[in-house]
Amino acid sequence: MSSLNDQRGPSRVSSSRTFIHRWSHHLVEPLVLFSIVAFMMLLIIWGSTYFLVNKERISIERQAKLSVGEITDTYEARVVRALREIDTTLKLVRFTANSRDHSSVLNVLNEQRLLPPALLFTISIVDSQGMVVETTDPGLLGQRLTPPAQAMLDGDYLAVGEKGAYQAKQITFTRPLRPEQESAQGGGSGWVIIAIDANYFVSSYEVRSLGQQGLLALVSAEGIVRVRRSGDTIHSGELMDIGAWKSSTLDAVSAPFMTHWQGVERYTLVRELYDFPLSIVVGLSAQEQLAAAHQLARNYWQRAGWTSGLLLIILAMLGRLSWQLQWARQRVMEERVSHAQQVEHLAFHDMLTDLPNRAFLSHLITQAVKLGGRHSESFALLFLDLDRFKLINDTLGHDAGDLLLQEVARRLTSSVRESDVVARLGGDEFVILLSKVSRRDQIEPIGKKILSAAREPFMLAGQECHISVSIGVSLYPFDGLDEQTLMKSADMAMYQAKQLGKNNIQFYTDELSAEMDVRLTLESGLHRALASHEFRLFFQSKHDVEVGSTLGMEALLRWQHPTLGLLEPAQFMPLAEESGLAMPIAQWVLENACRQNMLWQQEGFPTLTMAVNISARQFYDNSFVESIKEALATTGMDPRLLELEITESMLLQNVQRTASIFAEIKKLGVMIAVDDFGTGYSSLSDLNALPVDTLKVSSSVVKRLSGTRRDQQLSSSVIELGKCLGMEVFAKGVASHEQAHFIGSHSSLPFHGFYSNEPLSAEENGQKEK
Repeated sequence: MSSLNDQRGPSRVSSSRTFIHRWSHHLVEPLVLFSIVAFMMLLIIWGSTYFLVNKERISIERQAKLSVGEITDTYEARVVRALREIDTTLKLVRFTANSRDHSSVLNVLNEQRLLPPALLFTISIVDSQGMVVETTDPGLLGQRLTPPAQAMLDGDYLAVGEKGAYQAKQITFTRPLRPEQESAQGGGSGWVIIAIDANYFVSSYEVRSLGQQGLLALVSAEGIVRVRRSGDTIHSGELMDIGAWKSSTLDAVSAPFMTHWQGVERYTLVRELYDFPLSIVVGLSAQEQLAAAHQLARNYWQRAGWTSGLLLIILAMLGRLSWQLQWARQRVMEERVSHAQQVEHLAFHDMLTDLPNRAFLSHLITQAVKLGGRHSESFALLFLDLDRFKLINDTLGHDAGDLLLQEVARRLTSSVRESDVVARLGGDEFVILLSKVSRRDQIEPIGKKILSAAREPFMLAGQECHISVSIGVSLYPFDGLDEQTLMKSADMAMYQAKQLGKNNIQFYTDELSAEMDVRLTLESGLHRALASHEFRLFFQSKHDVEVGSTLGMEALLRWQHPTLGLLEPAQFMPLAEESGLAMPIAQWVLENACRQNMLWQQEGFPTLTMAVNISARQFYDNSFVESIKEALATTGMDPRLLELEITESMLLQNVQRTASIFAEIKKLGVMIAVDDFGTGYSSLSDLNALPVDTLKVSSSVVKRLSGTRRDQQLSSSVIELGKCLGMEVFAKGVASHEQAHFIGSHSSLPFHGFYSNEPLSAEENGQKEK
């Protein structure tokens, strides 16, 4: 596994450099390159312009044809409606005339408002000789009109009079006065005629939709234009060969076609009117309709020209500059390769220590697993965690912490072989990959060397600092066959080293895995324990030796785990500290201890003090005093009955702050006890200055009471020292008759321990006291 010593990372930069170097000798000449680029871009510009122009033209043509169809439909409906009204009027007049005397027909109908307005329509009744016998225009009465064609008189249909047959600029419509059957029986027959201003049929012309060169026309079956309007001009009488137009177009009825008539090209649609001898013609000027497209095309072509000119100028300038930049190209490429190497190095190395990082370590372990499987070689992972790093980092600052990590990295690197890899995972965690090792006796010397190097003092911020490391070891292939398993095994072994006092090396075992499973079970259960009411309080009584009565109780926390049974605080409180649940649990203990004391008082029990153990984290929390107030207020317990037990070792952490907190507690009336007195940590002057009520002699001191004479004298001295300080002294952990007898005969101290009774639940204590 010598290849693992290459810590540059899984690099591809060297191959990139070779490719760039080879390509730089085959670059296309700038002139040719720019010419090709110019041609391609001009082709794109002009091709796109042509496409857009053609697309716009087709779109406008399609819209023009749709408009012709829509206008034709509207115009046809209007003309047909007018013709049907005219025909209905003719039939009404004929019916009335055949029913009564001619002289009163039109007057009667007009009085009944059954005739159209005389302003636009002139209605006349003509006899068989062509004489106007009755009319809505008095000027026509008695005049002789040219009779219509005999075919019309012999038939019964609406006929259109010839141009000028009545009056100029009018169109006439006639029907025989008697149907053809009656005419055949009775001889001659007159006719009914309606004359209409021709402009009426083109009055719907709108310049907004038809333009100045559009076309609306009413054409007879013979192709004679009866009326035509284009813009503001109205004509009639021209010959329009609509038959030829329709024959030249496959779908002339519904599809507009292009016509060229009287010098104007139009999108035209001819529609023959059903039941009437007329056709309508609608046209839109192609020039007017395509004017917008032509203007848009001009704009597009101009922009294409401007863009092309600008493009050629820019490319010419770039071509002129390219030869100036040619000599710098190779240098730029080399700089890019160098930068890529730096980026790659940063991606696979820790910025602070320049050691391989987690990603690179993962690659190296995976590579080691492959090589180990191929060549049947073993290797080891050492998982290192710095002890006391957080304290130094928080005390001296992050700069000092960074310097410490850099120096640790240097010492670790110098403590292993050149073939080994030292990596930093992050924070204060390091991993060492030892190649070609398979036994503990090969690893332990290296581990001891690392432990020794870490114990050497560090000079940080002008101060001499000391740390240690906890090391966990896993071996391939014995403790795992992949990276994840090996790292997990080494991590568990490191955690075991922490548990065993730190500053040592531990190897992974199967038992550690089982312990870790229990730890995970506890961690997951802690989050629900409070809500599920799984915590319990047990109480151990404090006895007076002389009287034999119970003086008070000490509340002891237990966890009734659903699967693991009853657990003591030492089994789960460290995990609670790590997961941030220690404070809520401590507050629960404080409140429920006070609440239980109040319940006993309400049940008639003697007044008892309630002692509660306080952790350092809880004691130095800013809300500690407030939490005491809250517990007392919630439960209503007398503050004088509450005794808070603080370990002697806590007094050394910050004497001034401890004194300040003690003063606030005493203001509440709460008693303070120093637990584990006699372990040798506290200063007598500091202890004497603090407002302490009770000293609880450590169980280690009490154990000596049943030992040698020297041990008994030493324990007695500690007890007497506590009495000399003027405080109540209390013996803790009395477990045998000899210890209880000695206390009773020499010191008469109150005590508790398994000799008197073991911790009991609230119910069991209640039954005992009764």
